[in-house]
Amino acid sequence: MQWGFDPYQRGYSVIDCGDVPVSAFDNGLAMDQIEVAYSTLLNRAPVKGYNGSATGDLVLDGVERPRVISLGGDHTIVLPILRALSKVYGPIAVIHFDAHLDTWPLVELGQTTDQSLVTHGTFFYIAHQEGLIANNSVHAGTRCKMSGTADMENDASVGFRIVSADDIDDLGVSEVINRIRTRIGDTPVYLSLDIDVIDPGMAPATGTPEAGGWTTREVKRIIKGLAGLNFVGADIVEVSPAYDQGEITGIAAADLVHDFISLFTA
Repeated sequence: MQWGFDPYQRGYSVIDCGDVPVSAFDNGLAMDQIEVAYSTLLNRAPVKGYNGSATGDLVLDGVERPRVISLGGDHTIVLPILRALSKVYGPIAVIHFDAHLDTWPLVELGQTTDQSLVTHGTFFYIAHQEGLIANNSVHAGTRCKMSGTADMENDASVGFRIVSADDIDDLGVSEVINRIRTRIGDTPVYLSLDIDVIDPGMAPATGTPEAGGWTTREVKRIIKGLAGLNFVGADIVEVSPAYDQGEITGIAAADLVHDFISLFTA
C-alpha cells in the first residue's frame, strides 16, 4: 500500500542466495570469504527474460549486474561488500542509516594487530583509506556519544555528512530526504541500515542501542523518498534476535527489506 505496487510483479526476479559460509574463528578469513561470495554473486549473468537496465549504465564494463540485499550480522560485513562493489563500480557513495558514525580512526580505538583493525566502528574509515567510497556519502539518524569535535572532523575527512536524529524534528521528513538526495546526486550508491537507527523502544534487539532514535515509520518514509537514486546494493545489519521482545525488531527488519526491494524496483 505504501509503495502503490507489488515489487514482485515488475519484471525482476528476487532470488534467495542462501548463507555465506564464513569462519567463526578467523575474522580475516571471514572477511575474505564474504568478499569472494559477494563478487561471485555480482558476476552472475542477468536473469533470463529480463531486458531492463538497472545497473548497466553505472558499472565500469557496461555489463548489467544484480543488486544484492545482505542480512546481518555484524556491521563489519560492509567492508568486504564495498571491496567487491568497487571492482565493478569504482568508488561509490554510501547512505548510512545508523546511530553511530562507524568512521573512527584505527589508533583511537587502540587496535594492536592487523586483524583487530577491522571492527564495526572502523570499517568506513578503512574503506576510505582503500579508496572504496566516494566523498559524497551521508549518515542518517546519527545520535551517538562522541569524544569531541575531532570525531566529526575525522568523519568529514572520510567523506560523510551527518543528518542527525534531531534533524527530523527541526527539518521534517521531507527536508531530511532532500538533504540525502542532494548529497548523493547521480553517484552509484549503497544503502547500509543498522537497526539501531530506530529507537530501542521499537527495535530493542541490537547490541549497541542508543536512546532518542527515529521511529520505524519515519525510517520507512525516508527510504521511500529515496526512490530513483542509483542504488547498487543494500544491507540491514546488527539485528540480534536474542534481545528481541515479541519479535518487534525482526518484524521491523523484515518489513524494511521489503522496502529495499520496492526501492530497487520503483
